Amino acid sequence: MNVLIVDDEPLAREGMSLLLKDEAAVTSIAEARNGGEAVEVIRARRPDLVMLDVQMPEMDGFGVVRAVGAEHMPPVIFVTAHDRYAIQAFEVNAIDYLLKPVTRERCSQALARVRERLNTQGGDNQHVMSLLQQLAAPPEYLARVALRSAGRISFVNVDDILYVQAAENYVQLHLRSARHLLHVPIATFERCLDPRMFLRIHRSMIVNVKFVHELETGAHGEFVVVLHGGTRLQASRSYHEKIKAWAANPF
Repeated sequence: MNVLIVDDEPLAREGMSLLLKDEAAVTSIAEARNGGEAVEVIRARRPDLVMLDVQMPEMDGFGVVRAVGAEHMPPVIFVTAHDRYAIQAFEVNAIDYLLKPVTRERCSQALARVRERLNTQGGDNQHVMSLLQQLAAPPEYLARVALRSAGRISFVNVDDILYVQAAENYVQLHLRSARHLLHVPIATFERCLDPRMFLRIHRSMIVNVKFVHELETGAHGEFVVVLHGGTRLQASRSYHEKIKAWAANPF
């Protein structure tokens, strides 16, 4: 791969270059010092991959993608230092990103994902276009999530999720006939969900209220949430009042 590094900090470009030189798949490395220069190099040289810093003065990384056009961009790995909202957007849209300071292991993982996607999907940048749309006009709450598996990106409508269960730094999405893992902490995922539709019933569980059939009271006063179809979810006593308020009539 011919790789273009885009970063306004000389030391950051040098560090990324050192990491890439150890990658057998990288055949040449070019650099751009700012967004405007990056746009020119991308249009003139058409690199196979762009390592694109998010935070740059005047034209940031997202500005570069908009200027080139997401449909004309080479595969891109975003590099960011601290933009929490951007990281959340990357995760939801299954975008490859690296968090500064970049480690050798994470760099290799990101490159492997890009190569895998190129082998299976070609240069499809629909996920990048979706990211830009979200950043330009972020929805109040999630409507769908993107899932990466075996070099492919599939989509799940949030409405179809029965419940969400924490699994360390992942969440497991439970649907009627499938389960999916998403690499995002449950607290981050909860902030993206419409609270009118999703109810936290346990520190490790969120339920879609439209699938709740009834509530049962456990032996110690805690609730058991019963879904249509019979699935039973044990609620935590610490969420008792929240669940009780949700179940109450509004009059």
